[in-house]
Amino acid sequence: MPRAVREQQMLDAAVTIFARRGYRAASMDEIAELAGVSKPLVYLYLNSKEELFSACIRREAAALVAAVREAVEPRDAPPDQQLWSGLRGFFAHTAERPDGWAVLHNQARTHGEPFVSEFAAMREEIVTFVTQLIAAAAREDDCVPDLADREVAGLAHALVGAAESLAGWANEPGGGGAGGGGGASGGVGDAGASTGGGADRPSAKETAALLMNFAWAGLANLMEGRPWHPRGKSATRGS
Repeated sequence: MPRAVREQQMLDAAVTIFARRGYRAASMDEIAELAGVSKPLVYLYLNSKEELFSACIRREAAALVAAVREAVEPRDAPPDQQLWSGLRGFFAHTAERPDGWAVLHNQARTHGEPFVSEFAAMREEIVTFVTQLIAAAAREDDCVPDLADREVAGLAHALVGAAESLAGWANEPGGGGAGGGGGASGGVGDAGASTGGGADRPSAKETAALLMNFAWAGLANLMEGRPWHPRGKSATRGS
């Protein structure tokens, strides 16, 4: 078997074990057994458990970013359509590869360097993309209150953080309990959007629509000069 193919088999097994057992509890024996190879061969190819975990993070991060970019509609599409299609690609990918998402979101962020830097690099690439879309939307809609670069960046970070949390929610068994309703999706049929997660989980389209209705609708109010303001006594507390 070619080395590249064998290595991918090892990474597949490692992603599964790391996702289910956690980085610290996972053993190289388990990974080798699931991959159908000897433990010395795993060490020969990937040197150490730390390097194996880093390789898993890099592979899964690259696959996720590629899936989002591939899903995004062309540059001449409106910014909200580009974001909508990118979110659908994000949620479809995380649903199709829940172990990979668990390694990125649950494991890479919690075990320090160098793993957290691998995750941060992927996250920053997606945040940059969302920042560009929000800035483009503000220009296109001739935003009433000019949004400062810092505000646009903050909104992008908030949106990406919400997407990450929703991916975890949607991938849990029974996640969202959104099996049957049109709900936030507006009832528009989309057979290709199903993530295959089962009837008890929301589809990629439903999850993306939920976030768009939560975030983009509010952003539209901001751009049209209707920002939210605190009222009454709460407006002066903690100022």
